[in-house]
Amino acid sequence: MTVVPRRSVLTGLAGLPLAAVLADPRLAAAAAAGLEDVSLTTPSGRAVKASLAVPATVPAPAVVLIHEWWGLNDQIKAVAAEMANQGYLGLAVDLFDGKVASDPAAAQSQMEALDADAATETMVAWIDSLKGDARSTAKIGTVGWCFGGAWSLNGSIAAPVDATVIYYGRVERSAEDLAKLKGPVLGHFAEEDQWINHEMVAGFEKNMAAAGKALEVHWYAANHAFANPTGDNYRKPEAELAWSRTLEFLTANLA
Repeated sequence: MTVVPRRSVLTGLAGLPLAAVLADPRLAAAAAAGLEDVSLTTPSGRAVKASLAVPATVPAPAVVLIHEWWGLNDQIKAVAAEMANQGYLGLAVDLFDGKVASDPAAAQSQMEALDADAATETMVAWIDSLKGDARSTAKIGTVGWCFGGAWSLNGSIAAPVDATVIYYGRVERSAEDLAKLKGPVLGHFAEEDQWINHEMVAGFEKNMAAAGKALEVHWYAANHAFANPTGDNYRKPEAELAWSRTLEFLTANLA
């Protein structure tokens, strides 16, 4: 049997568009297979796991990726692989302790069962770990989608980082909480989203301004989860534009 090095797997997929990898379960699985399984013990004694993609050149800035309500699946791991292709340490964290749902009811259930204090501890532990990793420049960003979008913000409040990206996640945090942020925030939101809507985001913009924090918001002619190629709401042009803006934002703030 020929063993293909993990770095080679990531390099082999580097020429493919991200959306193509995410939309094909076989390609997403191949990208996920190229990641390292990593773990640590939190201050409270919990063992937590994540998947790490390492770029060709280190030390490098790091990006923490937070999954949707489905859990840490191959799709999110594939985004971590793409982050490595872009020159970042890509760490896909697991806030559901290995649980991955395949239907909305199960996803809703595991999201509602989340212990917020434990999730916060997990985020802080991973961010602190990356800051001390010899492969990291200690420049850290977070990116999350839906459930993970909210936790991209929550994590950046609990363990201030250099850049925060939110894809249609809950942003109902007070100005007092938001004052703890270190770096700027980029938000991608959908005009047709009935959950993460203009009213919620307007409140977020107001509180960010009151906290004196930098915020860049973009609205897209799409519905919730428009950046997920496996879902019914996927909008390719909008997803590609949001991704290009995300990469530009990370480059500007993590270099």
